[in-house]
Amino acid sequence: MEYKKIADMHTHSIFSFDGNDSCDELCSSAAEKGIEFLAITDHCDIDGADMDEEKLCSSQLQAVTEARDKYAGKLSVLRGLEIGQGIYRRERTEKILDNYDYDFILGSLHNLENMEDFCFLNYSEYDVYDLLTHYFDGLLELCEWGAFDSLAHLTYPLRYIVATEHIDVDMSKFSDVIDSILESLVKNKKALEINTSGLFMEMQDTLPNISYVKRFREMGGEYITVGSDSHYANRVGQGIDSGIKIAYDCGFRSITVYKNHQPVLVNIE
Repeated sequence: MEYKKIADMHTHSIFSFDGNDSCDELCSSAAEKGIEFLAITDHCDIDGADMDEEKLCSSQLQAVTEARDKYAGKLSVLRGLEIGQGIYRRERTEKILDNYDYDFILGSLHNLENMEDFCFLNYSEYDVYDLLTHYFDGLLELCEWGAFDSLAHLTYPLRYIVATEHIDVDMSKFSDVIDSILESLVKNKKALEINTSGLFMEMQDTLPNISYVKRFREMGGEYITVGSDSHYANRVGQGIDSGIKIAYDCGFRSITVYKNHQPVLVNIE
């Protein structure tokens, strides 16, 4: 690792539907790599037909807490969750926040209401500009609601529309709504995530890219989290150095971790 203090604030264990390794295995990998902070943020796609958030949260929190205790002194393990599509099930989302003792919540949209995840869509059947308009409008609604700590992968659909399907998108059409999203994050004192997973996909870029991170800083953004979005233990920490460098190049002198939903600044060194 290039930097002294590394925090990976977005990882998935076997408690995610697409996770592959246990919380213990994620923590062991992080400790071996010298990572200082690790948030395990399993998927809670609250609009899923078979989602049982009570079962998920109780089991996942127990496993993460056990890992936190086991690795105390070697690794700071943070109890996290990625709540997807919270705006479609607000009461259920707020109940999770009230009833479970998490350190950190990622807010995200993986799909539009009553639709499949962007990764499964057949884009020949859709107007991508219409999809993206509804997506960014949904993110703005999510940010104005504010039921999370950090906004995950702002440009998530581009993983599939641009990188996989090779459909050109004029992102300038969304400048105003993205500015409104960033403004809402600033106003509500929320973090923006630099998600490094795209560096290892066809797009070979972060989500969002450096231009939006820079814009967030220009608008007064204070808090940046960096996450690998790893679904495998051996990928924990992947790309975090690059994400931290982007934060630094955009004017941030610290990255942020969360304990009991309170931001803790970690100096970039």
